[in-house]
Amino acid sequence: MNITVNEHLDAKGLACPMPIVKTKKAIGALEPGQVIEIQATDKGSTADLEAWAKKSGHQYIGTSEKEGVLYHYVRKSTGEESEEKTFPHVIDNSELQKKLDGDVQILDVRESAEYAFSHIPGAVSVPLGELDQRINELDKNKETYVVCRTGNRSDMASQKLADNEFTNVKNVVPGMSDWNGPTESNK
Repeated sequence: MNITVNEHLDAKGLACPMPIVKTKKAIGALEPGQVIEIQATDKGSTADLEAWAKKSGHQYIGTSEKEGVLYHYVRKSTGEESEEKTFPHVIDNSELQKKLDGDVQILDVRESAEYAFSHIPGAVSVPLGELDQRINELDKNKETYVVCRTGNRSDMASQKLADNEFTNVKNVVPGMSDWNGPTESNK
Protein backbone atom coordinates (compact mmCIF):
# COMPACT_ATOMS: atom_id res chain seq x y z
CA MET A 1 0.00 0.00 0.00
CA ASN A 2 1.43 3.37 -1.03
CA ILE A 3 -0.05 6.26 0.94
CA THR A 4 1.56 9.69 1.04
CA VAL A 5 1.93 10.54 4.71
CA ASN A 6 2.74 14.02 6.02
CA GLU A 7 3.18 13.08 9.68
CA HIS A 8 3.98 9.88 11.62
CA LEU A 9 2.74 9.42 15.18
CA ASP A 10 4.00 6.67 17.47
CA ALA A 11 1.20 5.58 19.82
CA LYS A 12 2.48 2.03 20.30
CA GLY A 13 1.93 0.67 23.82
CA LEU A 14 -0.71 3.30 24.64
CA ALA A 15 -4.32 2.49 25.60
CA CYS A 16 -7.50 4.53 25.20
CA PRO A 17 -7.78 7.46 25.24
CA MET A 18 -4.09 8.25 24.60
CA PRO A 19 -3.91 7.37 20.87
CA ILE A 20 -6.80 9.79 20.27
CA VAL A 21 -5.37 12.45 22.60
CA LYS A 22 -2.01 12.32 20.81
CA THR A 23 -3.66 12.24 17.36
CA LYS A 24 -5.85 15.23 18.20
CA LYS A 25 -2.78 17.21 19.21
CA ALA A 26 -0.67 16.12 16.23
CA ILE A 27 -3.38 16.71 13.63
CA GLY A 28 -3.67 20.30 14.82
CA ALA A 29 -0.22 21.01 13.38
CA LEU A 30 -1.13 19.64 9.94
CA GLU A 31 -2.46 21.63 7.01
CA PRO A 32 -5.96 20.77 5.79
CA GLY A 33 -5.87 17.79 3.44
CA GLN A 34 -2.65 16.36 4.89
CA VAL A 35 -2.49 12.77 6.16
CA ILE A 36 -1.24 11.46 9.50
CA GLU A 37 -0.17 7.86 10.08
CA ILE A 38 -0.80 6.66 13.64
CA GLN A 39 1.09 3.55 14.70
CA ALA A 40 -0.65 1.74 17.56
CA THR A 41 -0.76 -1.65 19.25
CA ASP A 42 -4.09 -1.21 21.07
CA LYS A 43 -6.65 -3.27 19.10
CA GLY A 44 -9.41 -0.91 20.25
CA SER A 45 -7.66 2.02 18.57
CA THR A 46 -9.17 1.11 15.19
CA ALA A 47 -12.77 1.71 16.28
CA ASP A 48 -11.73 4.63 18.50
CA LEU A 49 -9.87 6.51 15.75
CA GLU A 50 -12.51 5.80 13.12
CA ALA A 51 -15.28 7.10 15.38
CA TRP A 52 -13.22 10.11 16.52
CA ALA A 53 -12.38 11.06 12.92
CA LYS A 54 -16.05 10.91 11.95
CA LYS A 55 -17.09 12.89 15.03
CA SER A 56 -14.46 15.58 14.48
CA GLY A 57 -14.99 15.93 10.73
CA HIS A 58 -11.66 14.38 9.67
CA GLN A 59 -11.51 11.56 7.13
CA TYR A 60 -10.63 8.10 8.43
CA ILE A 61 -8.86 6.54 5.45
CA GLY A 62 -8.23 3.07 6.86
CA THR A 63 -5.98 0.75 8.83
CA SER A 64 -3.45 -1.89 7.93
CA GLU A 65 -1.58 -4.25 10.25
CA LYS A 66 1.98 -5.50 10.10
CA GLU A 67 3.74 -7.59 12.76
CA GLY A 68 1.26 -6.64 15.49
CA VAL A 69 1.36 -2.91 14.77
CA LEU A 70 -1.73 -1.14 13.44
CA TYR A 71 -1.12 1.63 10.93
CA HIS A 72 -4.07 4.06 10.94
CA TYR A 73 -4.44 6.79 8.34
CA VAL A 74 -6.46 9.97 8.92
CA ARG A 75 -6.77 12.98 6.60
CA LYS A 76 -7.18 16.38 8.26
CA SER A 77 -10.41 18.11 7.33
CA THR A 78 -10.35 21.08 5.03
CA GLY A 79 -12.56 23.10 7.34
CA GLU A 80 -15.60 22.50 5.15
CA GLU A 81 -16.43 19.47 7.28
CA SER A 82 -18.32 19.83 10.53
CA GLU A 83 -16.81 20.78 13.87
CA GLU A 84 -16.23 18.09 16.50
CA LYS A 85 -19.47 17.21 18.24
CA THR A 86 -19.88 16.31 21.88
CA PHE A 87 -22.94 14.43 23.07
CA PRO A 88 -24.98 16.93 25.09
CA HIS A 89 -26.60 14.58 27.63
CA VAL A 90 -24.05 13.73 30.31
CA ILE A 91 -24.20 12.50 33.91
CA ASP A 92 -21.40 11.82 36.36
CA ASN A 93 -20.53 8.57 38.10
CA SER A 94 -22.33 9.45 41.34
CA GLU A 95 -25.58 10.14 39.45
CA LEU A 96 -25.34 6.75 37.74
CA GLN A 97 -24.79 5.00 41.08
CA LYS A 98 -28.19 6.32 42.22
CA LYS A 99 -29.83 4.74 39.13
CA LEU A 100 -28.35 1.23 39.48
CA ASP A 101 -31.39 -0.25 41.23
CA GLY A 102 -33.81 1.11 38.61
CA ASP A 103 -34.99 -0.35 35.32
CA VAL A 104 -32.08 1.01 33.30
CA GLN A 105 -29.77 -0.25 30.57
CA ILE A 106 -26.04 0.22 31.20
CA LEU A 107 -23.97 -0.13 28.04
CA ASP A 108 -20.21 -0.67 28.52
CA VAL A 109 -18.42 0.11 25.24
CA ARG A 110 -14.89 -0.75 26.40
CA GLU A 111 -13.02 -3.66 24.87
CA SER A 112 -14.05 -7.09 26.15
CA ALA A 113 -10.81 -7.53 28.14
CA GLU A 114 -11.41 -4.25 29.99
CA TYR A 115 -14.98 -5.33 30.74
CA ALA A 116 -13.91 -8.80 31.92
CA PHE A 117 -11.61 -7.44 34.61
CA SER A 118 -14.04 -4.92 36.11
CA HIS A 119 -17.51 -3.71 35.15
CA ILE A 120 -20.68 -2.34 36.67
CA PRO A 121 -23.02 -5.20 37.70
CA GLY A 122 -25.67 -5.76 35.03
CA ALA A 123 -23.83 -3.76 32.37
CA VAL A 124 -24.06 -5.07 28.81
CA SER A 125 -20.70 -5.35 27.02
CA VAL A 126 -20.74 -4.12 23.40
CA PRO A 127 -17.31 -2.75 22.42
CA LEU A 128 -17.54 0.46 20.38
CA GLY A 129 -16.16 -1.32 17.31
CA GLU A 130 -19.05 -3.82 17.44
CA LEU A 131 -21.86 -1.36 18.16
CA ASP A 132 -23.06 -1.02 14.56
CA GLN A 133 -23.45 -4.80 14.22
CA ARG A 134 -24.98 -5.35 17.67
CA ILE A 135 -27.15 -2.25 18.13
CA ASN A 136 -30.34 -4.32 17.74
CA GLU A 137 -29.47 -6.22 20.94
CA LEU A 138 -30.31 -3.04 22.89
CA ASP A 139 -33.71 -1.60 23.86
CA LYS A 140 -34.19 1.78 22.12
CA ASN A 141 -36.87 2.88 24.58
CA LYS A 142 -35.05 2.05 27.80
CA GLU A 143 -33.16 4.67 29.81
CA THR A 144 -29.58 3.99 28.63
CA TYR A 145 -26.32 4.95 30.35
CA VAL A 146 -23.18 4.54 28.26
CA VAL A 147 -19.86 4.00 30.00
CA CYS A 148 -16.24 3.49 28.96
CA ARG A 149 -12.95 4.17 30.73
CA THR A 150 -12.84 7.98 30.41
CA GLY A 151 -15.99 9.16 28.62
CA ASN A 152 -14.51 9.42 25.11
CA ARG A 153 -15.70 6.16 23.55
CA SER A 154 -18.98 6.45 25.44
CA ASP A 155 -19.47 9.93 23.95
CA MET A 156 -19.14 8.51 20.43
CA ALA A 157 -21.40 5.56 21.28
CA SER A 158 -24.02 7.86 22.81
CA GLN A 159 -24.14 9.89 19.61
CA LYS A 160 -24.47 6.71 17.56
CA LEU A 161 -27.37 5.49 19.73
CA ALA A 162 -29.16 8.84 19.47
CA ASP A 163 -28.67 8.79 15.69
CA ASN A 164 -30.37 5.36 15.72
CA GLU A 165 -33.50 6.62 17.50
CA PHE A 166 -32.59 5.70 21.08
CA THR A 167 -34.80 8.05 23.05
CA ASN A 168 -33.10 8.45 26.46
CA VAL A 169 -29.30 8.19 26.33
CA LYS A 170 -26.75 9.61 28.76
CA ASN A 171 -22.96 9.56 28.52
CA VAL A 172 -21.34 8.73 31.89
CA VAL A 173 -18.20 10.72 32.69
CA PRO A 174 -15.51 10.21 33.78
CA GLY A 175 -16.50 6.55 33.55
CA MET A 176 -14.65 3.51 34.86
CA SER A 177 -11.34 5.35 35.36
CA ASP A 178 -12.87 7.00 38.43
CA TRP A 179 -15.70 4.57 39.27
CA ASN A 180 -16.01 3.84 42.99
CA GLY A 181 -19.39 2.10 42.88
CA PRO A 182 -19.97 -1.65 42.82
CA THR A 183 -18.11 -3.77 40.28
CA GLU A 184 -17.83 -7.38 39.29
CA SER A 185 -15.45 -9.32 37.08
CA ASN A 186 -15.50 -12.34 34.79
CA LYS A 187 -12.12 -13.67 36.00
